[in-house]
Amino acid sequence: MRGVGWWRWWAANSRASHSSYSSPSLPLLGPNLPEVWSFPYPSTSRPQSSASLQTARVMDGKSIARSIRSGIACEVNRMKEATGKSPGLALVLVGKRRDSQTFIRVKLKACCEVGITTLVEELPEECMEDELLRVVSRLNGDPSVHGIIVQLPLPKHINEEKILDVISPEKDVDGFHPLNMGNLAMKGREPLFIPCAPKSCIELLLRSNVEIIGKRAVVIGRSKIVGLPTSLLLQRHHATVSTVHAFTRNPEQITREADILVADIGIPNIVRGNWLKPGAVVVDMGTNQVKDSSGFRITGDVYYEEAIKVASAVTPVPGGVGPITISMLLSNTLDSAKRALRFTTK
Repeated sequence: MRGVGWWRWWAANSRASHSSYSSPSLPLLGPNLPEVWSFPYPSTSRPQSSASLQTARVMDGKSIARSIRSGIACEVNRMKEATGKSPGLALVLVGKRRDSQTFIRVKLKACCEVGITTLVEELPEECMEDELLRVVSRLNGDPSVHGIIVQLPLPKHINEEKILDVISPEKDVDGFHPLNMGNLAMKGREPLFIPCAPKSCIELLLRSNVEIIGKRAVVIGRSKIVGLPTSLLLQRHHATVSTVHAFTRNPEQITREADILVADIGIPNIVRGNWLKPGAVVVDMGTNQVKDSSGFRITGDVYYEEAIKVASAVTPVPGGVGPITISMLLSNTLDSAKRALRFTTK
């Protein structure tokens, strides 16, 4: 449902709810509609780029991630020397999705490199929700575990929100618990953890000397993992933030006003060069697997070869925000251990 269609749906349900008073909060919260993007999909083929036409500075996430991880490794070593303990991260995997297994392996490798202890809990695809809840509850009470990640997505028969709500806010290193998300949204309050992908976006901008205060920022996408918390975090840095979503009309007119554009909707190359304001800073947080002559390759939501001719700075995919996101998970786990062990930096 889009445009006038969803408005008629909303009005009909609004009248019904007010007449019966069965659910007076429904019209105030708005209709819960699926986020289905229906913009014309661009070609996923990669054109031959011309180096002579490139004007944008490429923001290298790999070098930033290396610097962050080096600092984390030093802090972990200091913690071990002072307390005899190291940060502990538990990863819960349900089923055998190949992409989820890949993400788990990447996280385990990163933890090993900086000295963070890991524990993997694997459950079968058909496990019951109560079984997963018991695993999370047990990890909540384990003093050697300072961070808990339940790898998403979960099988459809499991209530994802219910599982995430059970994770202790003090161990919610993904930053998805309602307490952490709520504190992120409220001025003057501090969440225990900021979600890793949005945190990596801001880290990238700050380390790349991009001014945020007073700038017009547009975030394409409003997922709870990336889009929504990124918008909240940009507001914390005093940007004027707009959100483009599946029901936005003429999105390119809004994006062309952005000094800072953040994209994360999972559609390869949807953001074309004519969507961008000349000189804009573009952060591509999309990760899409597309077919090419050699099999598959990873591409972002931004048409990179066009963006580098318009933007002043842009992130590549892969090699942009992704490596920093993993570093933010390590950082959150270290911060959690510091609080639990009352370990302070000299």
